[in-house]
Amino acid sequence: MAKISPLMLAPIGIFGAFVAMAAVGMFRDNPNELPSTRVGGPAPALVAADLPGFPGVKPGDLASGEVTLVNFWASWCPPCRAEHPKLLEMAGEGISIVGVNFRDKEAAATQYLREDGNPFSGVAFDPNGVTAIDWGVTAPPETFIVDGDGTVLFRYIGPLIGSDYENRFLPELERALAQ
Repeated sequence: MAKISPLMLAPIGIFGAFVAMAAVGMFRDNPNELPSTRVGGPAPALVAADLPGFPGVKPGDLASGEVTLVNFWASWCPPCRAEHPKLLEMAGEGISIVGVNFRDKEAAATQYLREDGNPFSGVAFDPNGVTAIDWGVTAPPETFIVDGDGTVLFRYIGPLIGSDYENRFLPELERALAQ
């Protein structure tokens, strides 16, 4: 009788583990959304410096008594540029938006806001991405809805445009504003 080496069974085991992981990923509630450990908890501090030439971010800005959006963006990010008109529109409607520019060059960020308009009530500059790490940001753009007492209510990954924005982000924003 031929003896079967455990090494011969390893590929079968690896394939089985891959199939199991893929099945778990496919059948979770929203396979495109990464869970955020920040939702439901206090908003982390915005420890980044202010972007020179623009209003800064003060420690109490996220617990000001009104709903605030925290938008992580970069001038080099095409989806950030795509959502910029929507941010300007929301700011024009009176929604408070704090911007965190990260992993960017100061001159590029400044030029971008001067040319395309500044929707932010305060702009933090985070060239090394430290604040982004504290917030759990994976890539720009990401937007957080923070209630008036500084609690993170919702995290939205991606640009604020299109049907996903309309179906997922807007209802959460309307719910937050209605409270």
